[in-house]
Amino acid sequence: MTQIETTTAGSLPRTQALIEANAARTFADDGLTLQSTPEFDALVAEAVRDVVARQRDLGITQPGDGEFGKAMSNAVDYGAWWTYSFQRTSGLTVTERNIFTQEPVRSTPGNIQLTSFPDRRDWVRFSEAYQDGISTGTNATPFPTTTDAITYTGHDLVETDTRNLRAALQPGEQGFITAIAPGSAARIQNDFYPTEQAHIDAWVAALREEYRAITDAGLIVQLDDPSLAENWDQINPEPSVEDYLAFTQIRIDAINEAIAGLPKEQIRLHLCWGSWHGPHTTDIELKHILKTVLGANVGQISFEAANARHEHEWAVWEENRSIIPDDLILVPGVVGHSTNLVEHPDLVAQRIQRFTNVVGADRVIASTDCGLGGRVHPQIAWAKLEALGEGARRAAKLA
Repeated sequence: MTQIETTTAGSLPRTQALIEANAARTFADDGLTLQSTPEFDALVAEAVRDVVARQRDLGITQPGDGEFGKAMSNAVDYGAWWTYSFQRTSGLTVTERNIFTQEPVRSTPGNIQLTSFPDRRDWVRFSEAYQDGISTGTNATPFPTTTDAITYTGHDLVETDTRNLRAALQPGEQGFITAIAPGSAARIQNDFYPTEQAHIDAWVAALREEYRAITDAGLIVQLDDPSLAENWDQINPEPSVEDYLAFTQIRIDAINEAIAGLPKEQIRLHLCWGSWHGPHTTDIELKHILKTVLGANVGQISFEAANARHEHEWAVWEENRSIIPDDLILVPGVVGHSTNLVEHPDLVAQRIQRFTNVVGADRVIASTDCGLGGRVHPQIAWAKLEALGEGARRAAKLA
C-alpha cells in the first residue's frame, strides 16, 4: 500500500515543565538574549525526545522538534519562530522604535514600503473586533532595531537544536528544524543599512550559516517566510499586483542566494498568510503569487490549505500543474491551527487527495496549516495530529 508522508509546520505545545522553566528565564543586559543553564538545556533535550516520540505514535512520519529550542520568555510568546533569531544575531538593539511603534507609512506606485503592524489593512478594517479581544498573538520578547552590522552568532544554539533532534530520531527517520527566511527576518526597524536591499542581503549572509548547519546535520531546514504572502496586508494602501510581485521577487531571490549550494531535497519553504486568529479578508490570492513563489529553489513547499480563507485554492495548484517543478514536493496544510474544531479523518483524507491527484502520492506530505503550539489548547493540538495521521492512512488506501 502507498504511504502518505506526514509532518507539521513547526511549533507544537510545550510541556508545562518547559513553559514554567521558560517563564523563569531572564534576559541578559542586551534585553534580547535569554539566559540558560545546564538544567534548562537538559530539560529541552528531554522534551524534544518526548515530542518526537509523541508525533511518531500519532502517525507523523517527518517529525520536528516542536520549536522547543527556539527561545521564548513565557507561555504566550507566540512569535518564537521569529524572535528566536534575535538571540542568534549581532547588530540588534532594543530601541523605542520598532515595527509595532513606528509611525504608519504610506506606499505609492513603484515605491512599496511596509507600514507598522497595527496599521495593516485587516487590523484597521476590523479594529472594533480586535479591540473586543481577537487574538493576534503575544510577543513577550522585545522587537529590536538593526543598529550595527548583522552577523550570525547562534552556532552553539543551532548545534544544540540539531543534536537534540537527531538524538530523538530513529534510524532512517527524517526530521526537520524551522529557521526564519531572510525576507521575514528583515522585517524589523533598520537604522544601520543604507537601503532595504542591503538590510536583506545582510540577513542572507547571516542566516546562510544556520541553514548550512541544519542540512549538514542531515536534517531538513524549513524556511519560515510569511513575508512572501503576508506583506500584502502590511502595505497601505493596497498596491498593484505587479508592484507586489516585484517586491516579493526580492525576497525569493534572497532565499535562493541563502540556500545556494545546499541540498535542495533538504530544504522546505513554508508559505503562509500570517498565523494570527483574526479575519484575513485582505490576503493576496494564491493565484497571483504562485508563479513567483515557485521560483524558490527548494525541494518542498508547505502552505495553508485547510483554513476557511484559503482551502478553495487547492484548485489553483490543479490549474497550474504544468508549472509545478517535477521534483517539487507539496506540503499542504490539511488540519488547521485557527479553529478549535478537530477535523474528521475522512475530511483530512479528502484534502490530501486533492493534491495527490495533482502531483501523485509520492510528492505529497500532509501537514498542518501553521504551528499549533500556543494557537489551540494542547489537547486539541494533539487531537488534530491524530486526525492528520489517520487521515493520511485513509488517503493512502485510496491512492
